Amino acid sequence: MNAITDITKDIQAQIIDAFNFRHATKVFDADRKIDERTFATILEAARLSPTSFGHEPFKILMVQSQEKRELFREFSWGANGMMSGTTGQLGTASHFGIILASTGKTMTAGSDYLQDHYRDVKHLPEEVIEIFNGAYGKFQTSDHGITTDRQITDWSGKQAYIVLANMMTAGALLGIDSCPIEGFDMERTTQTLQDHFQIDGTAWKPAVMFAFGYRAKDPEFPKTRRSMDDTVSWF
Repeated sequence: MNAITDITKDIQAQIIDAFNFRHATKVFDADRKIDERTFATILEAARLSPTSFGHEPFKILMVQSQEKRELFREFSWGANGMMSGTTGQLGTASHFGIILASTGKTMTAGSDYLQDHYRDVKHLPEEVIEIFNGAYGKFQTSDHGITTDRQITDWSGKQAYIVLANMMTAGALLGIDSCPIEGFDMERTTQTLQDHFQIDGTAWKPAVMFAFGYRAKDPEFPKTRRSMDDTVSWF
């Protein structure tokens, strides 16, 4: 029992240390690259992440070519170094990407896409698929009221954030720095994805950008958060 307790305490300490280590890294060491196996682990954490109904309404687009990254520079103020006087995450990150969110084109209850997903990915029998269609249809129309394309896309974006959170936590546990990035023009990003990456803008919308790598320097200020009492209420 004591050995199990000691292992649990060690894991608990590792988790807290990882969250204290992680910060929104604005500038990375451009000369240090994440090795392929390590980043594959981060991507596997993304792939295995939970999503509502198990629909996996996201896709990860990795943008490793510097030429391709530069296509976003003008309208991605959260990643272009505007606030730090550098080339930003676009210019320094080892790995840079965008998580795309599914739209109503595929995530509307009863869609052909979802029927294929239930059969080919989840391997559900037909009677269970019928249950899923009914439950998800009720979820969309009456429980949460997400029926418009924008509402469904926003719901998909929520799932994308679960994915990114798991990626960043996995990275922190591995000593890898990261940054979630929302500072970009949605319309121009969508158009760029369509024009230069062959992404169907009616089926996918950018939810959030991200960058991974190794920090160029430690944060200047200590991590600050609300107290636990202000964060959590017990009843």
